[in-house]
Amino acid sequence: MSRDDQGMKKGLTNYGDAEFSLFLRKAFIKGMGYSDDALNRPIVGIADTSSGYNACHANVPDLIEAVKRGVMLAGALPVPFPTISIHESFAHPTSMFLRNLMSMDTEELLRAQPMDAAVLIGGCDKTVPAQLMGAASADIPSVQLVTGPMLTGSHRGERVGACTDCRRFWARYRAEEIDDQEIAEVNSSLVPGAGTCGVMGTASTMALVVEALGMMVPGGATAPAVSADRRRIAEDSGRIAAGLAGSALRPSSIMTPAAFRNALTVLHAIGGSTNAVVHLAAMAGRLGIPFDLGEFDKIGRDVPVLVDLKPSGSNYMTDLHDAGGLAPILRELGDLIDLDCMTITGRTLGEELGAAPDAWTQKIVARRAEPLYPQGGMAVLRGNLAPDGAIIKQSAATPDLLRHKGRAVVFRSLEDLAQRIDDPDLDVTADDVIVLQNAGPKGAPGMPEAGYIPIPRKLARQGVKDMVRISDARMSGTASGTIVLHVAPESAVGGPLALVEDGDEIELDVENRSLTLNVPEDVLTQRRETFTSPALPSARRGYKALFLERVLQADRGCDFDFLVEPAKDDET
Repeated sequence: MSRDDQGMKKGLTNYGDAEFSLFLRKAFIKGMGYSDDALNRPIVGIADTSSGYNACHANVPDLIEAVKRGVMLAGALPVPFPTISIHESFAHPTSMFLRNLMSMDTEELLRAQPMDAAVLIGGCDKTVPAQLMGAASADIPSVQLVTGPMLTGSHRGERVGACTDCRRFWARYRAEEIDDQEIAEVNSSLVPGAGTCGVMGTASTMALVVEALGMMVPGGATAPAVSADRRRIAEDSGRIAAGLAGSALRPSSIMTPAAFRNALTVLHAIGGSTNAVVHLAAMAGRLGIPFDLGEFDKIGRDVPVLVDLKPSGSNYMTDLHDAGGLAPILRELGDLIDLDCMTITGRTLGEELGAAPDAWTQKIVARRAEPLYPQGGMAVLRGNLAPDGAIIKQSAATPDLLRHKGRAVVFRSLEDLAQRIDDPDLDVTADDVIVLQNAGPKGAPGMPEAGYIPIPRKLARQGVKDMVRISDARMSGTASGTIVLHVAPESAVGGPLALVEDGDEIELDVENRSLTLNVPEDVLTQRRETFTSPALPSARRGYKALFLERVLQADRGCDFDFLVEPAKDDET
């Protein structure tokens, strides 16, 4: 990159006079106290996603200061700028509904403002994929920095953390095993401070797979949000970003097909969130890289679950950090990882792994020969109920339910579910299969994390802890159970899930990767002919109208069709 296309000269506003454009730009930014020396340096933009609605990002102001320090020590100029911030619990109708908007915001601000590289600070579930989707489309040298996991809390002497324990205690409360006073105590203990969920939820999952993808400082995925390690990682992110200014190491040259395979391999090995499948598909789509659910399932046949973290295990992210973070996972995966993939440091993944601290005895990352679970954390199901695929987190399911036949108990919508799930007269037994329709990308809209369908209250009171549940919705990475998700195509666009009626037999066979509606084909044909699509959500204007018109199905990452690059051949 020449100096004429760098720093303050980059992307000048067009007034028909480039020299005047630069003159005007410098005049206004000097009003913020910058010197000519500062303004003549390469610029590193810092995406600021702090928000009073986002506790996961409460440490972002501190991280910005550390990033700025790293940038300046490397001789460049740091310039923070705000973008959309999304928190899972504070986004209506869902955080997924806003992910694509945040990605567009990130992309356009990376393009519009003069910067030679960027540090993207994210953390909560949808923010990291949104930022990397935007960075992939803008293709400006970028470093992903996550806010880091929160520390664990304590409830009556028991170690707890968001949000697997949120769901566990709430299930106990629904079953009347604990009272109002105790659930209020738990509510004040689950989130002891800043940071993302301290289990292998979506935030932790995305941090680890993005480090494996090569877009993060090595060792940057697991350090707690409030730790000195996290600030040092932030400083290092700034230093590396400054070095990337003008570099050919752009997202498109790092996030290659081989790098995505590494990310998918790690996703299986950590027992990660099902949400990551949707996010990685969207990220790959921005680069024109085909995303094949069949290939993802094939990888999982050979990759065991190695990480003993909730909800597939029993520990927390702070424990994984103390065990060495991603490095021991990569070492155990060995030849299943392509170590020749390039990273943002300018060194390969193998070179960075070789430079990591030596391994030490720990109990969080299992040996590949003695895994926690013999296959990958997830399986891809197909059949007449999910012709374009569905996902189950088999490592967090009840083993006895992974092969199951049951009678369908159908809920037509989220509203129907809320109204009837706890009805004492609901015709349901523990052997039934609960089906939720119209909770997908368009049907909800926004594909909410409603796939974690609660156990009907009357069964919970009887001690039932798990049932087979099927939907076109998503599920939090912090949740567990025998739950089939992301059924594609979704009910609202006429997918086969829409044809299921109360009393139909559904057969789940995870070993054979099948999800079958055992109803004669002629009956299904008749149902299709008489099927009436439910009233889809509608919007006259604004982002909701755009979302409903252009969103893709789950197997394609729920991105907007006009943001996806034409598919490229897999050259690796």
